[in-house]
Amino acid sequence: MRLQKAFLIGSATLFLNFCSAQTGAVENSGTLIITSGGKTADSLFIKMLGGPDASVIFIPTPASSLRSDSGVIWNPDQEENRMEFRRELMKRFKVNDVVVLHTRDRNVANSEAFVRPLRQAKAVWISGGNPGRFMAAYLGTLFAKELEAFLNRGGILAGESAGAIVQGSYTIRGNPDKPVLMAKGSERGLGILKAVAINPHLSSAKRENELVTIIDTYPDLLGVGIDDDTGFIIQNGIGKVFGKGRVAIYNNTKYKSGWYYWLKPGDEFNFLKRVPVNVTPE
Repeated sequence: MRLQKAFLIGSATLFLNFCSAQTGAVENSGTLIITSGGKTADSLFIKMLGGPDASVIFIPTPASSLRSDSGVIWNPDQEENRMEFRRELMKRFKVNDVVVLHTRDRNVANSEAFVRPLRQAKAVWISGGNPGRFMAAYLGTLFAKELEAFLNRGGILAGESAGAIVQGSYTIRGNPDKPVLMAKGSERGLGILKAVAINPHLSSAKRENELVTIIDTYPDLLGVGIDDDTGFIIQNGIGKVFGKGRVAIYNNTKYKSGWYYWLKPGDEFNFLKRVPVNVTPE
């Protein structure tokens, strides 16, 4: 009860900090991968791991169920198929072991025993699903604090779909029970990318105008829309686009393409200054 009360007070106090004019700064020495998912992101992650002995954590909390490439289906809240799915993750990331870290209990997320694996990890991957489920479990807990410390040690944090959304300051579809675009009271993300809102599956799901609505409501936010099999790898505040699609940047300015402009694979974006690098927006 005390933890829940502190969480509610903290959320009310910090609710609109995602709109502060701190720019989209990345205030750590780690590496971020934000992606809609796909083989390109997996290959990039595997390369960064540096070999099969890398210590990897997989967090399935956004999901109600997950399906591996070979068809293994796992509900993270159940033990059935847990070991089989873990073996599938080891194959996917080409490593000898994967630690699966998951809870929906905020008291567990606030415990030393739960966060201990983060202190030894080289890389963390957050699954797709509903970002509201992830934030409901972890916002304001010891887990969130240790994830920040993990990045300050130079860790690699990758997130696909919902796992990308939660790395921003604003959580699109933050309601843990249904996919509402803007869920008042459930809009805070981890804030690793400050004053940023991330929207995956942009073109395939026809979401090009969703971030226009959010940036119109919160004009200090920077919107990042990501196509399938595409993403940003971000180091020292500079993001480089990878994959087969494009990334759209929304900064409350009108361009030829609308209220956003496109970056293609290989293009770079300075999240500290909130401008593209050697690219002229159209």
